[in-house]
Amino acid sequence: MNAPRQGIDAVANSLAELGRSIFFLLRVIASLPSLVRKPRLVIEQLYSVGVLSLVIIVVSGVFVGMVLALSGYRLLVDFGAEEALGTSVALTVVRELGPVVTALLFAGRAGSALAAEIGLMKATDQLSGMEMMAVDPLRRIVAPRFLAGLIALPLLTSIFCVMAIGAAGGHLVGVALLGVDAGAYWSGIQENVEFGKDIVNVFVKSGVFGVIVTWIAVYQGYSAPPTSEGVSRATTSTVVLSSLAILGANLMLTAVLFGEV
Repeated sequence: MNAPRQGIDAVANSLAELGRSIFFLLRVIASLPSLVRKPRLVIEQLYSVGVLSLVIIVVSGVFVGMVLALSGYRLLVDFGAEEALGTSVALTVVRELGPVVTALLFAGRAGSALAAEIGLMKATDQLSGMEMMAVDPLRRIVAPRFLAGLIALPLLTSIFCVMAIGAAGGHLVGVALLGVDAGAYWSGIQENVEFGKDIVNVFVKSGVFGVIVTWIAVYQGYSAPPTSEGVSRATTSTVVLSSLAILGANLMLTAVLFGEV
């Protein structure tokens, strides 16, 4: 008798939490116009979530491009189509791995930091102090971080794709090490990677992922219990929920943007 009741309660609590998070997101979005008068707040957060995440994005992009070139060459050479290596690497990175891997790395590095930072502000009563001084924490703390994450993730994704496809990643392995013709490598990319279908959709995907990751991060931090354990749980929940949400959203976006659905 208790098991069905517990299941119903768990579902109800999950739906209630989702409703609260959506209402929180709407409040944050409503606070964004106030940032026009305070661009410094957004610039500071862009440095925190964007520039400080650059190293891991660049390094990961290089190694992902190398791995794709190695594995792709072994497959294509069996069919005598090694000249299509550039197309294979570029389409794989641009359509799938670029946005997804960047978003996962962003969630692990910047998302967890956002949740921990806001959670600690709540635990040390900094947010309550702002409210006592008639300063809205959503406008001063949450909104700049949300907007910075939304801007930073598409830019980081583009850098990841460039590094994976370019001279330090797939091109280095494919052309310099495996001997694929450089002209064939780049011409294949130019002929098969379309601006409207591929490049634009990269920014669409990464923009959606940016909203998801920053939304989850700031909400988890803002709603965390004001204890060290609460902040720890908020940080862990941010990474877990963001990763699952990214993978689920990627499936739907791929079906809509690149499929026939």
